[in-house]
Amino acid sequence: MRGPVVSVALGVVLALVSSASAAAQATACDPFTAPSFRGEVPTAQQVLGINLGDRDVTTAESDRYLLAVDAASPRVTSGVAATSVQGRPLRYAIAGRPERVTSAGLEAVRASAAKLMDPRTSASQAAQIAAANPAILWIAANVHGGEESGTDASLRVLYELADRSDCAAQRILDQAVVVILPIQNPDGREADTRRNAYGFDMNRDWFARSQPETDGKVELLRRYPGVLFIDAHEMGSETYFFPPNADPVYHDIADPAVDWINDIYGAAMQDEFDERGIPYFNYDTYDLFYAGYGDTVPANGFGAAGMTFEKANGDPAPQRVSEQYLTQWTSLSAAAINKEKILREWHGSWVEAVRQGEAGQLEPNRTYEPGVPVSQPVPDRTVRHYFLRADDPDKAREVQGLVRRLQRMDVEVRRLSAPLSVPDFRAYGRAPAATTLPTGTYWIPMAQRQKHWIQAMLNESTYTPVGYAYDIVGWSSPLLFNVAGGSSGAVLSPRATVASAQAEPAPPALPSKRPSIAIYSMSPQFSRGIESSGWLRWLLDRWGVEYRDVSATDIATGGLNGAEVLLVPDGYALKDPSVPSDPYGYKDLGPKGRGNLKAWVQNGGRYVGWLDGGVLASALGISGTVYGDGGDAGVSTPGSLFRVRVNDGSPLAAGVGPFAWTLDDARYVLSSGAGATIPLRYPDASSSDFFVSGQADGAAALGGRPAATDERVGSGRVVAFGFDPNFRAFADGTEKILRNAVFGADPATARATAARVRTASTRRAVRSTRRLTVAKDPLRLVVRARGARKAKRVLARFDASYRVLRARKRVQFVIDNPGGAQGDEHPYARELGVALRAAKVPVVMLRVP
Repeated sequence: MRGPVVSVALGVVLALVSSASAAAQATACDPFTAPSFRGEVPTAQQVLGINLGDRDVTTAESDRYLLAVDAASPRVTSGVAATSVQGRPLRYAIAGRPERVTSAGLEAVRASAAKLMDPRTSASQAAQIAAANPAILWIAANVHGGEESGTDASLRVLYELADRSDCAAQRILDQAVVVILPIQNPDGREADTRRNAYGFDMNRDWFARSQPETDGKVELLRRYPGVLFIDAHEMGSETYFFPPNADPVYHDIADPAVDWINDIYGAAMQDEFDERGIPYFNYDTYDLFYAGYGDTVPANGFGAAGMTFEKANGDPAPQRVSEQYLTQWTSLSAAAINKEKILREWHGSWVEAVRQGEAGQLEPNRTYEPGVPVSQPVPDRTVRHYFLRADDPDKAREVQGLVRRLQRMDVEVRRLSAPLSVPDFRAYGRAPAATTLPTGTYWIPMAQRQKHWIQAMLNESTYTPVGYAYDIVGWSSPLLFNVAGGSSGAVLSPRATVASAQAEPAPPALPSKRPSIAIYSMSPQFSRGIESSGWLRWLLDRWGVEYRDVSATDIATGGLNGAEVLLVPDGYALKDPSVPSDPYGYKDLGPKGRGNLKAWVQNGGRYVGWLDGGVLASALGISGTVYGDGGDAGVSTPGSLFRVRVNDGSPLAAGVGPFAWTLDDARYVLSSGAGATIPLRYPDASSSDFFVSGQADGAAALGGRPAATDERVGSGRVVAFGFDPNFRAFADGTEKILRNAVFGADPATARATAARVRTASTRRAVRSTRRLTVAKDPLRLVVRARGARKAKRVLARFDASYRVLRARKRVQFVIDNPGGAQGDEHPYARELGVALRAAKVPVVMLRVP
């Protein structure tokens, strides 16, 4: 036995010596050495008639140039990752040494990556694979259609990898294959819009993969799993952002990925920008938390250094493209220089994931910005297993969709072949209890390489480490699907088999006689209206349901004739006092439209609205639901999952079960009117049923309140939700409730309320609604009362307009955002966070839209 052991050890030593020598030679070649070109690949000028950076290329020009480079260079191959909603291809290119980009060569690259991702591969085997095989590196750009410069920069990188002959380019080719996806959102690029043709922000869609562009991209990433993923954006702030990221960072991301981001790539880019005197910033605004981004999913699901780059969109095209190229080339070079170290550590991260899973260890929370304390530690509990119940026939479709979602990220899902006694089963939002799980229950053991992704998808809560939130903070898939399940920390040996691969669930069964449906989108020019109505149209198309859009003018001129159901998604029902000239739903309808809509409901129409779609019904006097500002009630949340009790006597409850989970930002607190039924209600805050997955300050104020109301109005009906039941088209559990509202029966026990009582109720709702101060997508800053003066001084520096709400030793500043800008487009959201931290303001929560 001694001979082979010595031989292997000697081989590893020689490999390490060789690696050290290669690293020394690699660092001797400056990444920005003067480039030399072979002249075999056409330039953009030769193909398109412009230089990259002269202006933003069109989608067609990007495709044409990518194909031209592919045709001219044996170092490049290309393909189509997906087809967009409007039928445009998402073209990608792979650059590397010629023998590596053939079909056989790419299969070998994939095989070596698979061996490194396999925890059963020994450390010595992994070291040999890391030394002999390339890393897979990704550059993707233009997920937001109006953020163009990353595309042009990535095409420049593609050209240079295809044609350069100098040491810097050769090093990248020797040590890596580079996957370049220049345009992630071709429809949005052509329309110059942030979102895709359905109105989806696809940098929020990564885990749900609802859109074809996202789904195809993630499948390509599964095929070529990268250790580096660059997601190139533009922003409204000045200069350039690259990591290190702002806090919060999701706790269950493998440590090596975060270390590479901060210590290899971030450090290399800082050095390069410092040397050139180019301004930039780190830490602020852009976090690594929500599991729907183009950096978090590559990091959490693939162990990659997922990085968001953001270049100021106000700079000239040549500058934007030049700086995007600079970060892309610097990152590729740093990856090539550190390739063996990165690949060895990448393998080690999968081994460590299994070890953590076997031990039931959740990664702790930590912060990365200097001087920022952890505000919500990850609980000290052991989680070795997750389980999903499959014994409710009403939830079969949702369970199938959730299991499929896990399987399509290479999670091994098993199914119990015998009942299992679990001594500490912790159902979601409940205390642990001894439970026997039936045969057929899905079992997801944590002791597998995708442990981090399992925790991200099946968590009970996300345990936000700081009070800053760039996006939603609750996204647990079982809660979104409203599927029963839970976890256990016990050492168990279930009898189980690997679950078969699940197909995409068929569309839900709908009645054969379907009502005629119309959609009134109040605010098609603003983010809130674009997205909520876009999500709705996608859902109806997915169901195979016909509908028609009606405008305020249509409604005023008889456009509701023949419609049986009117769907009114979120938008702006009332005037934003900071922008008096802005259009909004109530005003747009005009006296004639308002009268027609009220008469339509009275005569038998079914009105279904959510958030401001419900507010509009109250403003019109067809609903007695009173809407209060959630901030006035002391509730503040960036978007968390709240358990709600379902009224089993309501037709909205069909197939839902006793509870559901709403994804809520607590914009409004509801009170029901006379005669209304309450299909959904938040449990009393002191009840064990009350539970929040995510983060919410003052959530108890929701206790006992309606989450939705259902009222008879003359011969018609108004159903109003205080949340979006189809949020981002991934809230499948409440989507079912919306489906029941659209297609279900009227309440069997509904009775017309006495006219005088109903009139008084609706008058109260109208008065209350008209008093609402509705700001367009405001920034919300919640501080401890002792920090209010400091916060006011900070806000004064930005000349910010705001109103102040006080509750429970908290002060909330609702800060005007007249243009409705989102975080990366807002003129001072980034600087505000920095200033608050520098002034040591005791921030409870800062939410940027």
